Amino acid sequence: MPFSLLKYGLSNDYPFEKNADLPAPTELKSHYDVVIIGGGGHGVATAYYLAKYHGVTNIAVLEKGYLGGGNTARNTAVIRSNYLTSEGVKFYKQSVDLFQGLSNEFDFNIMYSSRGQLTLAHTDATVRSFRQRTEVNKHFGGRTELIDPQQIQELVPTLNMNPADMPILAGLWHIDGATARHDAVAWGYAKGATQRGVELHQLTEVTGVTVEQGKVTGVTTNRGKVSCGCVVQAVAGNSSLVAAMAGIKMPITTYPLQAMVTQPVKPFLDPLVSSSALHCYVQQTGRGEIVFGGGSDPYPLYNTRSTLDLKESLLASAVEMFPFMANLKLMRQWAGITDMTSDYSPIMGLSPVENYYLDAGWGTWGFKSTPICGKTMAELVASGGKVPELIAPFAMDRFDVFRQVNEMGATAASH
Repeated sequence: MPFSLLKYGLSNDYPFEKNADLPAPTELKSHYDVVIIGGGGHGVATAYYLAKYHGVTNIAVLEKGYLGGGNTARNTAVIRSNYLTSEGVKFYKQSVDLFQGLSNEFDFNIMYSSRGQLTLAHTDATVRSFRQRTEVNKHFGGRTELIDPQQIQELVPTLNMNPADMPILAGLWHIDGATARHDAVAWGYAKGATQRGVELHQLTEVTGVTVEQGKVTGVTTNRGKVSCGCVVQAVAGNSSLVAAMAGIKMPITTYPLQAMVTQPVKPFLDPLVSSSALHCYVQQTGRGEIVFGGGSDPYPLYNTRSTLDLKESLLASAVEMFPFMANLKLMRQWAGITDMTSDYSPIMGLSPVENYYLDAGWGTWGFKSTPICGKTMAELVASGGKVPELIAPFAMDRFDVFRQVNEMGATAASH
């Protein structure tokens, strides 16, 4: 054993403790310029961009649990921009671009891995829709192609080309598809924000929002009350519940979303492979584990408990795609809670309450939007409520004037 390893193993003071990534907990101040409700990826990303690029540092990020412990820790870490609408493609394309430079931005490894995503078409109608998605993606700078069965077989030799008696007719090959370590993304943003003066308060639950004459003036927490200039709500699956504290009713329905992972095996699968017809997507991690994800549970519920029904149906579809997986052992199963809008696009920007800003309705693509969401929400706050052009289509009032941004068909495993 190296002497240096033994030395530090027997020491009470490790080198990394002298320069902790996050500062020690502090008391809440009586006032902040900005209060961000939610200490997940979106919340700390917004704080980071506000502090670094806009000079706003009197910020409190309030998290009822721990940093990145909500949906940030309960997703499958997929990054992509192959959406249906021009608004969606432009938005997520910028997020992919930001993800690619995050490790350098933070000086902190987020384990970004460019893998590519392959979505399978089993019907002529799906092939036609993939042609449209290909052209929209190319138009806005995304690298997406329509490939034939021979190219699919060369790309993924172990894939069954006739799963569940549904022959694969074509594939949407999204070269920009990637993964990153979700915990590292949250910690990178949190570290950069707190180094610039932002306060991260974990185990601090917001229990009320103070609104006076139509304007937010503060929040109540389990540690006391604080006043503030504005509030950013970024609480993933609890968006409707938190917004209700401010008297805001949101057009959102919340569903559980489950995933699972197998024992590690030798590398065999580089791309992310999905089939909306089978409601299943499959990827292999850098450690060799195989991750399965699928559609949301078919009933509204605030619950992160796994279920046997989903396990059976999802694994049956995965085995249809890769038959040899029937011999593997399942290691873990988990669930998150997702806020779904009727058009499967997020709600970002202004709310009916002055200076209360919304970051909600992400459904199943909250993680992949983390950098661009933080950047644009920071611009919104720093400008005093001037909505950035990129997120203007995602305003909540679009449902009142019938300007939906329909991304229903863009899910990796349709819900």
